[in-house]
Amino acid sequence: MPIPLLMFIVIPFIEIMLILRVSDEIGGLYTVLLVLGTAIIGINLLKRQGFSTLTRFQQRLQRGEIPAQEILEGMMIAFAGALLLTPGFLTDSIGFSLLFPPIRRALAKRTLNSGKFMFMGGMQAGGTSFQQGPSSGKQGDTFDGEFRNESDANPSLEDRDRD
Repeated sequence: MPIPLLMFIVIPFIEIMLILRVSDEIGGLYTVLLVLGTAIIGINLLKRQGFSTLTRFQQRLQRGEIPAQEILEGMMIAFAGALLLTPGFLTDSIGFSLLFPPIRRALAKRTLNSGKFMFMGGMQAGGTSFQQGPSSGKQGDTFDGEFRNESDANPSLEDRDRD
């Protein structure tokens, strides 16, 4: 059985068991209030952390650096928001831990250093600059130009050479 499918079965089961256990200990009304309270607190933390990460993202762009760390942290914050909106204590715990900046930054840094985070057509983030492929240390050049596929019957760009 694939792991994501297994997670969709196991996690809700664990959440239901935890909610029932907490409900037995503190009562149903307090359990519902606790679940709603964690969602409200989580959303407020989510906004604050999201704006902080967005600000760092923009600062890195203005300095001409690649904001790979901030991109990963932004994805983690979005995932944390989804977990916090899901009713339950296990998902809330994971969501709150992702909103804790030292944990989130360490996870993002570990992911970047592992070399498994790829974006922009196979380019890999290595620190603050792009590296061509996983093992090459060369800096690539950026070229601006036009493209025409001459195998098509009707090329989309004008043929400027024949004017």
